[in-house]
Amino acid sequence: MASWNSIQLEITYRVLGWMGFACWSVGGYPQVILNFRRKSVVGLSFDFVLLSLTKQSSYLIYNASLYFSSAVQKQYWEKYGYEQMIPVAVNDVAFSAHAVLLTAFVLFQIAIYERGTQKVSKIAIGIVVAVCSGAAVCVFLALPTHSWLWLINIFNSIQVCMTVVKYTPQAFLNFVRKSTDGFSLGSYLLDFSGGVANYAQMTVLAIDQDSWVNFYGNMGKVLLSLISIFFDLVFMCQRFLLYPSKKAPIPPPPPQIISKDKESLEPLLQSSSDHPLKHTV
Repeated sequence: MASWNSIQLEITYRVLGWMGFACWSVGGYPQVILNFRRKSVVGLSFDFVLLSLTKQSSYLIYNASLYFSSAVQKQYWEKYGYEQMIPVAVNDVAFSAHAVLLTAFVLFQIAIYERGTQKVSKIAIGIVVAVCSGAAVCVFLALPTHSWLWLINIFNSIQVCMTVVKYTPQAFLNFVRKSTDGFSLGSYLLDFSGGVANYAQMTVLAIDQDSWVNFYGNMGKVLLSLISIFFDLVFMCQRFLLYPSKKAPIPPPPPQIISKDKESLEPLLQSSSDHPLKHTV
């Protein structure tokens, strides 16, 4: 089993990993808070949320299996060499578990808050059904030969494809509405930061081991980071360049109403001054 060659790089690796965890995990909360404050999920793509849950579940299966299962780890070392380090860290498992729970909570918000005319598309439902059916077939294929590494790599590939698919509906919805209102700015800014941190983490491991095996050994994490960065840049362009948010100005109070009130009060004041009140005993 491989070990770290530099303590400084090991510390940097762990710091970057937890930075990525913090950014990607906290990045989901602005949308939750925005939904709660508005008591509405109008402007949030329901396809985006459903596909996200499918994607995060696949990523959790991959990370947890490679991090905890000794059988999967043995197959990984047999394929890539016993001198290589397992390219999944504890922060990867923590992130994917947290993401599944948070995305499920957003689905709960969709169920209870104002939705307008929005609904989950038949295309998104069809994609999820196809992915789940394909994953089930792969499980049965892997059982006789105990090809666990092959199986979890299938789930890793699923999460990469679902990452591309899940971002597309939100970008398309912003394009159709010509607005990013209802889609939290903080979410994709933190998502962008998390993508950069996770890619940097993989790079630090490669530098320490003087090998790029961890990149293609966990290509899913590398592609996840790059795809997230790309789409977050698209969302930033939509937000700040193409469809900037415009706040409606607060209108000043109408002057006619004020002048009419003054005019209506003047005769009353004059009459009261011309006819002083007489007190009787």
